[in-house]
Amino acid sequence: MPEPLLKAERIVKVYLDGTVALRGVDFEIRPGEIQGLLGENGAGKTTLTKMISGLLPPTSGRLLLGGVPVRLHSPKDALTCGIGMVHQHFALVANFTALENIALGTGRPADQALRASIEELMERTGLGVPLDTPVENLAVGERQRVEILKVLSRAVRVLILDEPTSVLTPVETEELFNFLRRLKEEEGVGIVFITHKLREVLEITDRVTVLRRGEVVGEVMTRETSAKELARMMVGAEFRARGRRPVELMTEIPVEERRVGAERAREPALVVEDLHVPADSGGEAVKGISFELYPGEILGIAGVEGNGQTELVEAICGLREGKGSVRLRGREILGLPPLELYRLGLAHIPEDRWKYGLILSFTVAENAILGRQRSPRFLGRLAMLKWGEVFAHVRELIERFSIQAPGREAPAKSLSGGNQQKLIVGRELSQEPEVVIAAQPTRGLDIGAAEYIRDILLEMRDAGKAILLVSADLDEVLELSDRVAFMYVGTFTAITTPAEVDRETAGLYMGGMKG
Repeated sequence: MPEPLLKAERIVKVYLDGTVALRGVDFEIRPGEIQGLLGENGAGKTTLTKMISGLLPPTSGRLLLGGVPVRLHSPKDALTCGIGMVHQHFALVANFTALENIALGTGRPADQALRASIEELMERTGLGVPLDTPVENLAVGERQRVEILKVLSRAVRVLILDEPTSVLTPVETEELFNFLRRLKEEEGVGIVFITHKLREVLEITDRVTVLRRGEVVGEVMTRETSAKELARMMVGAEFRARGRRPVELMTEIPVEERRVGAERAREPALVVEDLHVPADSGGEAVKGISFELYPGEILGIAGVEGNGQTELVEAICGLREGKGSVRLRGREILGLPPLELYRLGLAHIPEDRWKYGLILSFTVAENAILGRQRSPRFLGRLAMLKWGEVFAHVRELIERFSIQAPGREAPAKSLSGGNQQKLIVGRELSQEPEVVIAAQPTRGLDIGAAEYIRDILLEMRDAGKAILLVSADLDEVLELSDRVAFMYVGTFTAITTPAEVDRETAGLYMGGMKG
């Protein structure tokens, strides 16, 4: 057994509010190995990797680098020691170009020599980005690629990747996996791979460590385990989705088990015709898209992020201008403000829950009525809130949607990511909307929380609601949808049913091949 590149011994972390995030964790990263790190939201994965990458100090315990105790006071210290982390949430300067962001902190100018080395790195990884474009004008997927390139350019010995494939096509994911395999085999780099996709863990890792409630509950060789066993370790019990096998536990989706499609109502709930939406960087992000969405069906939109999905959703939901037609139950709604759309029966689960979904400093109760605070149920005389009704409403949401919260008056930022998402979903669906626009509804959630959200969407569909599901998770789209539209550079390359497409063909559609 080779000497670990980095070893964490008996790590304990207690936050100032008394939260115990880690309870005596032992963890080691070995050279030439890809190690999966699994756990539900709140299990301690983020806290542990923040310590390893220099963002947080441990309350007790120690880190050893090459067998020597070290103290990492900042990410710069960690990079100097050869430890780099690619975070799920970006840390980029918006008005700097991609090349300038990569150059930051290296001590090197963004000159031709750096450009040549980054272009060579992009060629090796398949992670292409426009180097001279300001980050604020890049799509979400392109921004994550800049983050990956930024860390890889530092020749790190320990590489930590947090959900790195969330914005990649199957082909791009395989290219990244091939590069990671070369990185570990040819250069002996130790890689920590954090993901909620058990399919990826079984494909790319050599060893898996599972955290639950701040403790290591299992460490297994990947070849000796299964998706079912990993899921059991993560949740502490036999995992069982209500009425369905969880998509992460599938090695493939049998055609006979896919839902062929709902029996369509005579009239569509939502009609989009020749919709054009401008891009922030100029030109068009959405180029003349048309489709119909019927009651009792889920229409999934699959594609790599940055191909117009965000702009499409924002135009439908009143957050961005567009040209063309969007009709809700026969009424033209394009250009109406979000609050009016809300009243007309359009619910929106936003892809960025921190930017559009919640006010993190507000309480759980206050967030539970956002958008409905002026309804007669909650607003009384003299424009004063009826707090009794507000508290009754949030109590209903907590019970109905299994939201784990310290209390109704706790700030939303105190909730885990999964419970923040449940709060948003509960708030949006509690108004009994006719149409639900669900954008990346399970992004960043653990397997249990993700399956809970998926079950809710299926229940809404079965209750006759029309759901537009936009997700970068191809498995999720194929499992949940009755029809699937594949989006590439602002247009649909194909609209089909899951039963008529396999993963390889889906990847080609996502990459631009017309169906």
